[in-house]
Amino acid sequence: MSTPPPTPTPSDPQAPHTPLDGVRFAFGTLTVLPVRVTRWDRDAARGGMLCAPVAGLVVGGCAAGVGLLLLFLGAGALLAAVASAAVPAVLTRGLHLDGLADTADGLGSGKPAEDALRIMKQSDIGPFGVITLLFVLLAQVAALAQAYGDSWARGALAAVVSATAARLALTLAARTGVPPARPEGLGAAVAGTVPVRSALLTAALVTALAAGFGAFLGADDIVRTALAVVLSCVAAELLLRHCTRRFGGVTGDVFGALAETAATAALVVLSLG
Repeated sequence: MSTPPPTPTPSDPQAPHTPLDGVRFAFGTLTVLPVRVTRWDRDAARGGMLCAPVAGLVVGGCAAGVGLLLLFLGAGALLAAVASAAVPAVLTRGLHLDGLADTADGLGSGKPAEDALRIMKQSDIGPFGVITLLFVLLAQVAALAQAYGDSWARGALAAVVSATAARLALTLAARTGVPPARPEGLGAAVAGTVPVRSALLTAALVTALAAGFGAFLGADDIVRTALAVVLSCVAAELLLRHCTRRFGGVTGDVFGALAETAATAALVVLSLG
């Protein structure tokens, strides 16, 4: 996620903050949807990171919609899965995948934090990044294909839950106590903005809503869907802690890697059983 953050529309710094500022921040920084970021400050970043799962819900809904459309037109589960995996990449300009690749290169280099961060800022992708992208995308497509093969509803649910869980991982990573690795960039703008209590409440709400949607498919899906969200957050948390130790904090690339890790973990869990 080396692309600079969007330039906010000038606004009155004395004007009171509204919840809409956070929504604009979330959609303006996490998607390509035509939403103007009117504020670029810590309060807006806090609201934006708390609203990140909402942006994920919209992205996941679009992914599910494309997958279901292809199935309706007669396509197979595999093609629907490929399309559902591609939509989030399109709607984020591939920034999360780029962040995943850059983070893999930084971690795989084995170099000190300063050198690893420099490697992550380079525009090219190294072998660690290529290999990581390959296996992550294969896992996502395979899991989605199995879900669509089970039923159209399960495939759509997997697309929505994984995209929402991916953005929930960003909310949790932006909690207070997690430092930025650099003084500039999107990572620095959002790092440490979300109170821990608010992050945990958001995680509980997303898990409950996911379980609620799973209830439409059966009792087993309630547990499976809730577990997918929880384990996706666990996987992202493990990566977050490793990156914080290696790099001294988080960057925009790390946030992208966390999102893709969480999405993949959620899909794998949903494909089991």
